[in-house]
Amino acid sequence: MANSIKRILVPVDFSAASRAALWRAGELAAALGASLELLHVLELPGAHALASQAYVPLPAEYRQDVKRHAEKHLEEWLSTSSVPTIRHELREGKPFVEIASYARQHGIDLIVMGTHGRGGMSRLLLGSVTENLIRTAPCPVMTVREDDEPTGSAPSHPSYKE
Repeated sequence: MANSIKRILVPVDFSAASRAALWRAGELAAALGASLELLHVLELPGAHALASQAYVPLPAEYRQDVKRHAEKHLEEWLSTSSVPTIRHELREGKPFVEIASYARQHGIDLIVMGTHGRGGMSRLLLGSVTENLIRTAPCPVMTVREDDEPTGSAPSHPSYKE
């Protein structure tokens, strides 16, 4: 049976969980001869509340600074990669919506993402990008816990040092 996983997407938020997912996805991509793609989604509020409860749009300059900072992190993560084909993209919006949309648009075969393992009140208040993505993704979603990253020797995939 031919390998059906040719394109792997790793949504990153620059956390330890994302690093672990990137490491695992890099291993998979190398073993399967698949390409690896990174996506970071900025969830910038359209407005922010002031003490008076009035809403004011975020300044365009602030939004651009945040985007530049995220792009710099993506470039750093990619700079030491040994996986032959890597694409990366920065999008703005609701993370699980943008990740599913990217996967549909680019024919992604597998999404590998880190999970923070929140539970209880934290999960209830913050929601779960992973849980929502599993429900809406057009392909399988593999989750990796942040403690899944191997210890000892440094991986040959994107750097984990920030």
